[in-house]
Amino acid sequence: MTNKTLLITGASGGIGRATVHLFASKDWRVIGVDRVSFGENFPAGGLFIQADISRGDEMESIFTQAQEFTDSLDALVNNAALQIAKPILETSVEEWDAVMAANLRSVFLGVKFAHPLLKARNGGAVVNVSSVHAIQTSANIAAYAASKGGLLALTRAMAVEFAPDEIRVNAILPGAVDTQMLRDGLGRGHVGDGDVQSRLENLARKTVSGKVGTPEEIASAIYFLADGEQSSFMTGQALVVDGGATARLSTE
Repeated sequence: MTNKTLLITGASGGIGRATVHLFASKDWRVIGVDRVSFGENFPAGGLFIQADISRGDEMESIFTQAQEFTDSLDALVNNAALQIAKPILETSVEEWDAVMAANLRSVFLGVKFAHPLLKARNGGAVVNVSSVHAIQTSANIAAYAASKGGLLALTRAMAVEFAPDEIRVNAILPGAVDTQMLRDGLGRGHVGDGDVQSRLENLARKTVSGKVGTPEEIASAIYFLADGEQSSFMTGQALVVDGGATARLSTE
């Protein structure tokens, strides 16, 4: 049986890297995309493409290379993202547009380019990595929250349009996960003013589970949505994986 093939953007980051290794351990061939190098341990038999998904011409080049590598895709994971943590009044038009290009337009383009490859093997799965900021947010992160909210609406639209091609489209909404992006955003003042470890511990206490998630936990949820045997009856859905953070009333 031919191995299944995954294309994932943001492959070099915390969640992306964990997802690459999980799928490879399940005998999937992996095409990874990131604007920074993955390093020397990209899975054998796969393909790493260094490119900027916020640029339309580079998105087209990514899928030209993907088509040279494989004649079909079983899953597309739109994971790459840009986060700018600033008050709305201090966010420039250029910064707003950069977030939308990286987090939303890239998914629109990626699915357009990936559609023939997904359809080639009688359907597949698209997993869009959104965020809990799409449904519950905080101050000084408006552009990111807006892009991730738009991604939920786009996920539903894709699910409706691609159902005749047997392509399922779902979104995953991670909460606080210990990645470099999370650590870079800890200076917004929402979890105190101590060192990074103190801020992480304060953040963990805000979740029902009492912990910050790991990239591997999110990767497992992505695999569930991508795997046609486990989630075959799911499409157009938003799966929240946040340690229960959004389950608790903010007034308690």
